[in-house]
Amino acid sequence: MRAEPQAAPCIPDPVILDLAPWLADPVHPAPFPAAELRFRNRRWDGSVGLDGLDDSQWVEHFARFAPLPGNLPQPLALRYHGHQFRVYNPELGDGRGFLFAQLRDGHGRLLDLGTKGSGQTPWSRDGDGRLTLKGAVREILATEMLEALGVNTSKTFSVIETGEELFRQDEPSPARSAVLVRLSHGHIRIGTFQRLVYLDEPEHMAALVAYCLAQYPGNQPPDDAPGRDEPAVILMHQVVERLALLAAQWAVAGFVHGVLNTDNMNITGESFDYGPWRWLPRWDPAFTAAYFDHGGLYSFGRQAEALYWNCGQLAVALRSLAEAPPLIAALERFGPLYQQALARQFVWRLGLEPRGQDADAALLAFGERQMREEQLSPDTFFFRHRGGGGLGAGALGQHCPVPSDHPIWAEPAPPSLVIEEVERIWSAIAERDDWAELEQALTAIRRLGEALGPPPVTLC
Repeated sequence: MRAEPQAAPCIPDPVILDLAPWLADPVHPAPFPAAELRFRNRRWDGSVGLDGLDDSQWVEHFARFAPLPGNLPQPLALRYHGHQFRVYNPELGDGRGFLFAQLRDGHGRLLDLGTKGSGQTPWSRDGDGRLTLKGAVREILATEMLEALGVNTSKTFSVIETGEELFRQDEPSPARSAVLVRLSHGHIRIGTFQRLVYLDEPEHMAALVAYCLAQYPGNQPPDDAPGRDEPAVILMHQVVERLALLAAQWAVAGFVHGVLNTDNMNITGESFDYGPWRWLPRWDPAFTAAYFDHGGLYSFGRQAEALYWNCGQLAVALRSLAEAPPLIAALERFGPLYQQALARQFVWRLGLEPRGQDADAALLAFGERQMREEQLSPDTFFFRHRGGGGLGAGALGQHCPVPSDHPIWAEPAPPSLVIEEVERIWSAIAERDDWAELEQALTAIRRLGEALGPPPVTLC
């Protein structure tokens, strides 16, 4: 989701109910002891007609989870499986979240409101179903920065502090708690398809494919693609296009997601489910975000490989509906699509017009070499070559001057979310309950998005 938000009426459309008997479990939200509104996305609440809610109504819907009029009568925890670090796990599902509502935006696109930290479900296993406030703040920052940098991402829609003490092994405890609501086009994962083939439910698989094609329309396969009229093949092409683009967008953003399991892969191509993410402090393909990723499976330089592998698992699942050769033909498009999107996204972040695939690819190669040799972060590299900090356009500018047409490029440094900056913002909240640092960071990030303008391609 990267198109600018536009005001729209509230149009409930809980179409997931047709699939819910075999796709989800009705659940109850946790009864939180407190509800203090900490973040409300004023950029996006009007896009689904919810900007008219006052704060007390907002809390009633997004902390107490009173149903929205005409929407889901009860939240739904979605069922799915997935490969976790390439090991198949059939014991997955929404363990601390649920689908709360579905609405149409002003363009008629389906949007989901899903939660994180809303309580236990049948899929919680040994988890408490909760979210730390720090995790919620990190998700606000990640989604806002990715949106600014032209990445298809879910939006953090609401964060409400819930007054519980949580105990975690990977951060100081007791930790403050929160419930988060995200806005995205959908929550159907590659792991959703994997579950259906695991359970041998081809009729449900066909119904899910039809649902995805109807609700998340995309490009038709190339004219010469084998099986291009088969629904499963069409979906495979669309998911390959979307995830190749997402991998390219992450690369140019200098973003490391951290956990690229198939249950974390949305077939809409939206980045979501933010856990141990990081931004690169310098250009380093081996950089990892998750402390438990000992082998670097999901390192920065292997993210495209991971998304390609995940697309391969979708192809395996769709074999219950289509022959292998058309699905393999779709999968083989991933590499070229990724390279094209990578060059296109790189040139966009520089503020240049495309000059043709070969010229753009050469510019990309030059930029990667410069970042590697000078140990630059992508943030610093792109900022410098837009004239940031009064440094001029640098070596790249000798070949292609970049206009500095926004005051942000005259500032001393770009907005950045390297780990030290994230911890500084969180420390102000944790130690003094001071939210001003977060607000200032979000203002700077949104100004960066304004300066960069719309990205070259969105598929959602």
